[in-house]
Amino acid sequence: MTRSGFFATLATAVASALLPACDVFNLPQIRPGVTTAAEVLERMGEPGYRHGNDDGTVTWEYSRQPAGVHCYMISFDRQLVVSRLEQVLAPDYYRRVHPGMSRNEIRRLLGAPGSRMVFDNLWEEIWEWRIAGTIPTEETYFMVHFDTTHGAVVKSSQRIQPKG
Repeated sequence: MTRSGFFATLATAVASALLPACDVFNLPQIRPGVTTAAEVLERMGEPGYRHGNDDGTVTWEYSRQPAGVHCYMISFDRQLVVSRLEQVLAPDYYRRVHPGMSRNEIRRLLGAPGSRMVFDNLWEEIWEWRIAGTIPTEETYFMVHFDTTHGAVVKSSQRIQPKG
């Protein structure tokens, strides 16, 4: 790797690490009915994914996985003004997961997972998100289990492990 390539990679890594810290300052400035898509781009950067909605509007996904515990979905109206800002890694959203949902539906609901694991012997794929827990010495994860033969959700679960 060249010296300039090294520094470009380093700068990208540092910026990626610091971006979630900026959420504390940027998110309160994003106001439904006021903030435009251009202003969101200026404050938050490019979204990880742009979801097209059935009504022709768009929702931008800002996942803080795998290190963070948040995923922000910012929805826009047809004039590209923010209509809604949601932090979707929360119990109300976990309760919406049910057997039969597709991978696309889960991605739209919870954002990109922090990890994906396939267990061929069990015909199972597990998507996992690091989520906010209640005890500071533990890490909590929400998992969605898919059947690899038909691709639909079979169940969801949570696990907790000690930090470190």
